[in-house]
Amino acid sequence: MRSLMAAAPTAGLRSSTPPFFSSASAYIFNWYYHLSSVAATTTRLNTSKAPLNFQFLSPRRCLSMASASHQSPQSVVAGDQSTDFNVLQLIQSHQEKAARLPPVQETRTVLANSVRGMLSTISQKYEGYPSGSMVDFACDKDGSPILAVSSLAFHTKDLLADNRCSMLVTKDQHDRTDLVITLHGDAITVSEEDREAARTAYLAKHPNAFWVDFGDFQFVRIQPKVVRYVSGVATALLGSGEFSKEEYSAAEADQIYAFSRPIASHMNKDHEDDTKLIVQHSTSIPVDSAYMLDVDSLGFNVKVGYQGSTYKLRIPFPRRAVDRKDVKTLIVEMLQAAKSHGN
Repeated sequence: MRSLMAAAPTAGLRSSTPPFFSSASAYIFNWYYHLSSVAATTTRLNTSKAPLNFQFLSPRRCLSMASASHQSPQSVVAGDQSTDFNVLQLIQSHQEKAARLPPVQETRTVLANSVRGMLSTISQKYEGYPSGSMVDFACDKDGSPILAVSSLAFHTKDLLADNRCSMLVTKDQHDRTDLVITLHGDAITVSEEDREAARTAYLAKHPNAFWVDFGDFQFVRIQPKVVRYVSGVATALLGSGEFSKEEYSAAEADQIYAFSRPIASHMNKDHEDDTKLIVQHSTSIPVDSAYMLDVDSLGFNVKVGYQGSTYKLRIPFPRRAVDRKDVKTLIVEMLQAAKSHGN
């Protein structure tokens, strides 16, 4: 199979950061999701690269949030008449201060640890229309997605004719408010000289992909032109932005995030009560449950339940974790502090 065409120039892409919704629009959005029984608080990113709060709230909670004064938050006691007010105030105050990865690093980190996405190409069969394909991929050391494509696939034929494409990846496909990344770039055939490195990177993520050595397969690298992110979709606050190829390539994936799955699985299976205690101590909210979602060097994200509502919160570490073992040390320290405070 012939190498793919040389990189074609891409049209200029502009940052499109929607303005914050008005309080009326926020009410409508939150009411819609209240009817769907969705209640969560998500803290995500904005174009100024500073953290913002993104919330799914019932209409009553949305209005109480809008009318809340900036008083010093107090610990919540279940059963208080002002519980809703205090919970929202505590969440807002806590999440604004919670340490998190810079947007470009989180974007690089999520892509580096993802394995599947939506590849969009310019269709040759249906001229003038975009075409989408779910594909497996792995990122190389520079953060460029590596694909193993067959000459029989429509998306391969599309790329042969026009190598401009995009890759859409979601951090959590079950949470529409979480991070969504779109990488725009040019698909270039991996040279014979670089094939073994690309094969190693791909098989590290897809160890059972024996078909990559079939004669009709080749490796393709998507060289980024611009990388966009969006989060907080359909919430009262919406964040989005983009990074140039240089900004994206200069960022480094967080090394701790790669251990998220085993760490979170262990905590949820064997130490759920400990996680709940840590969250209670960190936020001053007596949550009913706590389920760890993922971990990075600055903290972890957790889904908590409180009086029938669900919130997604960021819990920061006291300091940056240097390795996987250090994560355990930090969690033990946080648990000891929480138990000491409770005595």
